[in-house]
Amino acid sequence: MALSKKAEQRRRRHRRVRRKVVGTAERLRLSVFRSNRHIYAQLIDDTTGQTLVAASSHDVPAGSSGTKDATTKVAIAQSTGRLLAKKAVAVNIRAAVFDRGGYPFHGRVKGLAEGSREGGLTF
Repeated sequence: MALSKKAEQRRRRHRRVRRKVVGTAERLRLSVFRSNRHIYAQLIDDTTGQTLVAASSHDVPAGSSGTKDATTKVAIAQSTGRLLAKKAVAVNIRAAVFDRGGYPFHGRVKGLAEGSREGGLTF
């Protein structure tokens, strides 16, 4: 089944960004995937291809951003970013390069980045 034109354009943007954004052992790549309902983030070491830390909006406790059903997707994305940063700091990871995954840097993607910065990660 062929991808929609919109999905194909996002994949092209993602490939273009990935030519420049590479995660190393010192600065891992923070990769973002956004679905219609949830947001997912991973810290990846591209030299070994391993995902070291991951978080998603599924993991966000309901009380951290108010009631999960009543908050906005951006607030949930910020909580997901803070959760990812908390997990990263726990395993002594403080620096990353941000891979927006071909998505525009606003809304939920920007919220996740801001939440990660609040939690202690630097880009």
